[in-house]
Amino acid sequence: MFAGFIGGVASGRVWVFRGSKHERSYRGLRVVWRFCSLKAALLGRGGGKLRLGGIAAIFTALVLAGCGGQNKTPDKPQGNSGHGVIKTECGVEMVPIPGGEFSMGTDDGPVDVKPAHRVKVDGFLMDRNEITQEAYEKVVGKNPSRIKHPQNPVEQVTWTAAVKFCNARSAREGLTPCYNLKTWECDFAANGYRLATEAEWEYACRAGGTADYYFGARPEELKSYAWFEGNSGSKPHAVGQRKPNAWGLNDMAGNVWEWCNDFYGAKYYRTSPADNPRGPAQGEKRVLRGGAWSSSADSCTSWVRNCDEAGLTDVCLTMDSNGFRCVRRK
Repeated sequence: MFAGFIGGVASGRVWVFRGSKHERSYRGLRVVWRFCSLKAALLGRGGGKLRLGGIAAIFTALVLAGCGGQNKTPDKPQGNSGHGVIKTECGVEMVPIPGGEFSMGTDDGPVDVKPAHRVKVDGFLMDRNEITQEAYEKVVGKNPSRIKHPQNPVEQVTWTAAVKFCNARSAREGLTPCYNLKTWECDFAANGYRLATEAEWEYACRAGGTADYYFGARPEELKSYAWFEGNSGSKPHAVGQRKPNAWGLNDMAGNVWEWCNDFYGAKYYRTSPADNPRGPAQGEKRVLRGGAWSSSADSCTSWVRNCDEAGLTDVCLTMDSNGFRCVRRK
């Protein structure tokens, strides 16, 4: 059974039926009505021109210059290029993630994120942004997304489709593919692209932080860092429009859920190894992280876990809120 499906589109309404345990209101299920309508946004204060002369005009110009256009809607990625960003042969930017240790999970959440436990992660490279539709189509020649825009994250992509993209991207750049497409096993020793382990993903998301969100503990600040149900207008947006985390990674909260390599195990944290854990040896579903444009603020924390069917055949459907980004060895 699919974790969710689009139930119908009529009169501008998109009905979404979700099975994520982190977006539920009754017995693990939640029905969400999303109305696709335009919302007015206040981009600046006042619409008239201020007519001043002499010294007053100079003073006004200096004040406006100092404001730096803070009231404008950002139209360029806000990621800091000072994080040693690497541009790959496919044109996708990657950020070096240093190795280290962190506390994974939390003792204050649902059972599948308990207990908080220390984990060591080796260094790796991670895509600065979620894979865009432009990048996906350039590598595999098609675009499964519901809402088409070249700079939007690719969505409606299954775990297996994401893995196939990783292999195709590796081959395109002369790297050794990580995945066996018959067994779906990952060769972590290969130098090609793959999906992040769940531990790598949370470590990169937190970027040294320990709070519920990578920017702190105040959910009211989420609008500056993520596209979620509180500001998305019921749709995904172009990557890199919100503030990045401390390591220069964009959209680690919201926009689209991101596939991880691991099988999902609700009790895995109880027995997880401390050194580079890679998830259960087997399972029925794969892990998703980070929340999406349709998620509540609670589902966009650094520790929330989600899962969905991998989609082992090309006819399998998946949510229009599922996407991914890649990692590879340094």
